[in-house]
Amino acid sequence: MKFNHFKNKIPIYITKTVGGLDAQFKLAPELRLKYNTDKIKASNPRLAAVLVLFYPNENNETTFLLTERASYKGTHSAQISFPGGKVDTSDINMQATALREAAEEVGLHIKPAAVFKEITPVYIPPSNFLATPFLAFVSEKPKFRINYEVENTIEVLLEDLLNEGSLSKVNLTTSYMANVDVPCFKLNGYVVWGATAMMLSEIKELLK
Repeated sequence: MKFNHFKNKIPIYITKTVGGLDAQFKLAPELRLKYNTDKIKASNPRLAAVLVLFYPNENNETTFLLTERASYKGTHSAQISFPGGKVDTSDINMQATALREAAEEVGLHIKPAAVFKEITPVYIPPSNFLATPFLAFVSEKPKFRINYEVENTIEVLLEDLLNEGSLSKVNLTTSYMANVDVPCFKLNGYVVWGATAMMLSEIKELLK
């Protein structure tokens, strides 16, 4: 999708109803399906926010940013995600959290006005976070500067996400599950699953 076309459709995206849990659960691991709203509330999850940034590449095609997390001894080591993190006491709202975290992790400094939509929060059982995604755009490709939390930035064509061929399944073993088949997206040679895939599933339905 050419970026000008994407920008022209933003007023439609702003008013369009999001797919919510129905859209998210198409890419949800079995572990996540065990948590309904009441069980999530009882878990008293920590709040977090992520930034989904759209921008044009060198060919004026619409792309968005993912990151490969740095390897560490933790639940989300080396996973693919959006820039983001937990709410800080200095944040005036969840959107501010997403923007601050994006600035810290990949050197993005964008204005709140660049954010055009908030979508459905995603519950992440292994870390007990409830993460809210915020969609934003800039009209030029940013220059990213990663910090210690990020191993690599990943530029993904929106068309690749919208292509049904990106949907797949993969067998995974992690610190909290073993030999489990999970739905995923395969994008730019990376396997994207879990909370990020659930967010992308809702984004895909919104933008298609």
